[in-house]
Amino acid sequence: MKKSRLRTRRTPVHGWLLRAVAGAVVLSAAPAAHADEALTPSFEKGQHFTVDPVVDGVFISTSYGFSVLLGLVLGTGEIRPSLPGSTDKLLAIDRVAVTQSIDPHAGTYSNIGIWVAYGYVLLDLAHSGLRDGRNALLVDAIMYVESFTLTSMLTNITKIAVRRPRPIDYVNCGSTETAPGGACTTNTNLQLSFFSGHASAAGAMSATATYLAFVRSGPHSARPWITLVAGTALTAFVSYERVRSGEHFPTDVIMGSMAGAAIGVLVPHFHRHPHLHEKQLEVVPQWVGFAPPSHGAGAVNMGWVF
Repeated sequence: MKKSRLRTRRTPVHGWLLRAVAGAVVLSAAPAAHADEALTPSFEKGQHFTVDPVVDGVFISTSYGFSVLLGLVLGTGEIRPSLPGSTDKLLAIDRVAVTQSIDPHAGTYSNIGIWVAYGYVLLDLAHSGLRDGRNALLVDAIMYVESFTLTSMLTNITKIAVRRPRPIDYVNCGSTETAPGGACTTNTNLQLSFFSGHASAAGAMSATATYLAFVRSGPHSARPWITLVAGTALTAFVSYERVRSGEHFPTDVIMGSMAGAAIGVLVPHFHRHPHLHEKQLEVVPQWVGFAPPSHGAGAVNMGWVF
C-alpha cells in the first residue's frame, strides 16, 4: 500500500528548500562514520513524500499573502495603465485575439474549467485520505496548496512587471493614436494580460495531480496516463476559452500553462523521497561535514547539490 508521511519534527535542512536555494551550507558535528545515520530520517516502504511544516508554511503564507495584497493594491486604481498601442506591433500568433469575434460566454466556460480542476483536486485528496490515511491527505493538500499559491504569486509578479494590455482593450479602448484617455486609463486590470492566471492555475493543478498519479500508480496502471491526458485537455480548454473571451492573447495562455505546469511538477518533486533500497535509507544532502579528531586527525568533506 502506497503511503505518505507527514513529518512534524524538524530535521536538519531537508525538503525542497535545500534544493531550491543554491549555495546553502549544512554543518554537521556527527562523526564521519555515523553522519548518515544521524541526519537521515527513516521512511517506511511505500512512503514517497514528506513535508516540513515550517518551510512549507513560510512558502505558502508568503506567496498567498503577496497575491492577496497585490490584488488589493491593483483594485484601488492607484497604478494607472496606459492605452494599447498599434495592433501592427503584435506577434502574428496574437493578432487573431484582436480580430476575432469575442464570445461573451467564453469567460464563464473558462471559469467552469477552473472549478472542474479544483473539484478534481478535492476528489484526489479524499481518495488519498481513504486509501492511505489522514497523513497522506495532509501531505497531498500541502503540496497542492503550495503549487497553487506559488503559481499565483509568480503570475501576479509577471503581470504587474509586464503590464500588457488585454486583447479586449484594443477593441473597447482603441489605441494611443485614437483614444487619448477615458475610463480605460483608470482600470489597472486592463494591463494584466501576460500571463494568464486561469491557464497557469489549471496547468499547476493538472501537473501536480499527474506527478502524484505517476509516482503512486503501478507500472501497468492506466490512471497516470488518463490523468495526464485529462489534465492537458482541461488546461487547453481553459486556455482556448480565455483567448475567445478577449481576456488573453495566445502567448499569454501558452506561457501561463508552461509556468503552471513547471511549478506543478517541481513542488511534489522536491518533496519526494525516492527509495534507494529496502534496507538503504535515503541520505539527506550534506554539503559541508565536520568529523571530530580521530587518532589525532580530523576530517572535512564538502559537496554540492544542484
